[in-house]
Amino acid sequence: MQKFKYILFLLTLLPFGLQAQQIVTIEGYTVLPATIIDGDTIPNAVIQGVTVFSSRKFNSKRDYREYQRLIRNLKAAYPYAQIAKNKMNEMEQHFQTLKTKRERDAYVKVVENQMRTEFEGQLVKLTITQGRILIKLIDRELGHSSYDLVKNLKGGTSAFFWQTIARIFGSNLKTKFDPQGEDKVLNELIVQLEMGMI
Repeated sequence: MQKFKYILFLLTLLPFGLQAQQIVTIEGYTVLPATIIDGDTIPNAVIQGVTVFSSRKFNSKRDYREYQRLIRNLKAAYPYAQIAKNKMNEMEQHFQTLKTKRERDAYVKVVENQMRTEFEGQLVKLTITQGRILIKLIDRELGHSSYDLVKNLKGGTSAFFWQTIARIFGSNLKTKFDPQGEDKVLNELIVQLEMGMI
């Protein structure tokens, strides 16, 4: 009861001199910053956004199995897209410290060798479908297609070579992520995965 009195006392003081946006804690209770509008004290709070998904209806058991397969493939490919994003951010920061193209090329080779040593065995085990999803996820996370990334880091010849290999296996390194079109369901699943819902 005494804690409640402190909070009530503090709320009565807000109009008379406490700064709006000042956070006060009394015995473990946090009093929200407030704004006074027409004599009313209105607490200010930042509320996290909420994403609502409609329940998914399936026309057949086959559609349901395909949906479950998409979830499985996403879970297999998603960690590698996050690793790529983190590695690219790290590389961009390190590039700022390098002065010459020769230093940048040497750094790219070192990073490429490290990535091959660490992940090549795991990436080879991905299915073709998981590889296609990974290509889309890389575009989503980095804002550039896999082809553009290879071209910027290794040159046009290397990008052409890897694009040719991808095309042989029915993939395309130039594939873009389309969250409003063909990748709408995939985008919803990514959001659910990031929220820990799947």
